[in-house]
Amino acid sequence: MDGPRVVPARRHGRDWLYVRLPDGRNVAWYDREAARVNLLDTEREAEVLTALGPYLTGPVAVGPPPVPTAADLARLSLHPDDDLAPNRPGEALLVDLDRDPGPARRLRPDPRRAELSAQRAVGDALDAMDGAGWHALHSLPLPGGHRVHHLLIGPGGLYALHVRSAHRQRVTVAEPGVRIGRRPPEPVLHRVRADADRAAYALTAEVRPVLVLAGARRVTVTAVPRGVWILTDAEVPGLARGGGVLKPADVEALYAAARDRRTWAGL
Repeated sequence: MDGPRVVPARRHGRDWLYVRLPDGRNVAWYDREAARVNLLDTEREAEVLTALGPYLTGPVAVGPPPVPTAADLARLSLHPDDDLAPNRPGEALLVDLDRDPGPARRLRPDPRRAELSAQRAVGDALDAMDGAGWHALHSLPLPGGHRVHHLLIGPGGLYALHVRSAHRQRVTVAEPGVRIGRRPPEPVLHRVRADADRAAYALTAEVRPVLVLAGARRVTVTAVPRGVWILTDAEVPGLARGGGVLKPADVEALYAAARDRRTWAGL
């Protein structure tokens, strides 16, 4: 092949298409979500657009790569061991199950697996918001062994989500307890608020506490919890409808700080 060829790749959670010369040099890349073709060699613009022609959908911006922001520079300088962005939903549970899978045969299902399934379902819903200007981080470690299950950052602000599995069960919320099925009430709301307060302190920004009851058949709130949003996993995508709180630059700066492990170490 004499002309440029298109090579797909995934960078920073986005699908990019690189335009590569026969000698292996990249001359441009197409960021689908940003609808932008970034040219590394402006003299080859016509060749690049011809090669990308079958992949372009709608109008796109074409030009040199944008100047990196302060958040971009902070992300690029972050050591891989300190970057929390690769954490999977339920990362702590996955590690725990790997270390201690439990007996091969059990009379009752391992409750850790139900919680893992719940965190994965919510994590997938949050990750689906990425193209709308939102960022999600999962299983953020706090001193003392606690974890923020999910942190959502976007135009509508910051949300710390604590997830509990309630598969096909009725849930009753009465400050300060949450009763799932026939189990005794647990003071979950204290934990939800505490996680949000610690995240707010670490990021010096308001963080709203959210309790997600994954798979609940019905949720009854008999005493409205102070400051905590109560959602089911089906309602989580509705968080993306919020806006007008943070500017894009603020979102990126907070995301850069939140993904740095060192941000959470001193709490």
